[in-house]
Amino acid sequence: MIRTVPETGSTNADLAAQLRAGEALGEGSWLVADRQTAGRGRQGRTWFDGHGNFMGSTIVRPHERDPAPASLALVTALAVYEAVVPLIAKPSELTLKWPNDLMLAGAKLSGILLEREGDAIIVGIGVNLAAAPDLPDRRTVALSAFGPAPERDTFARSLAASFDRELDRWRSFGLEPLVRRWESVAHPQGTSLRVHPPGEEPILGAYAGLTEDGALRLRLAGGESRVIHAGDVMFANEEG
Repeated sequence: MIRTVPETGSTNADLAAQLRAGEALGEGSWLVADRQTAGRGRQGRTWFDGHGNFMGSTIVRPHERDPAPASLALVTALAVYEAVVPLIAKPSELTLKWPNDLMLAGAKLSGILLEREGDAIIVGIGVNLAAAPDLPDRRTVALSAFGPAPERDTFARSLAASFDRELDRWRSFGLEPLVRRWESVAHPQGTSLRVHPPGEEPILGAYAGLTEDGALRLRLAGGESRVIHAGDVMFANEEG
């Protein structure tokens, strides 16, 4: 079920408020907004709400036998990738950057924010369909730069179906195939990255794939390996 509203502060915040109020929101429920006035991204950033873009949230209720909830970042990234790739003339230009950024020709196309509310995970997704923000620290892009922008509601249905498929694969087959699939559509190994782990200074290294549990493996200049479980990741040639 996809419910749309013309304007709200944040679809994530709206779903969180409904859950706190005891509303029975099941998996497969989506809230999509034409406009968000207080959308948020990772690291507390404001999320751009350009008209015609996709801005929506859904709910996952993890089961005891499910993989770790943190791996839902990879699930969501693959779901967005699978929804977007049929719309791109050159699929090789569409790649993932850890943990869940979708990049088109090296610029950011989408953002994902996961938040816990009680026993549920709220998954917020923004995709630049029609317009992209002008950010000081990174390149951004919209699908409209590569052809006609997809109609928002059509894209929403495609994304919801893609998310359902990826969630089912996550539950049925676990992390190993998920990690392999994520790596297969990521930027090449050896890509130079700048990572800012929480409470630390930024570090430079080369992308060396993911660990079995979906953490980022970074190869440092001295040859040693560093595993990153959380942090802001950018290409080394980006500003910031």
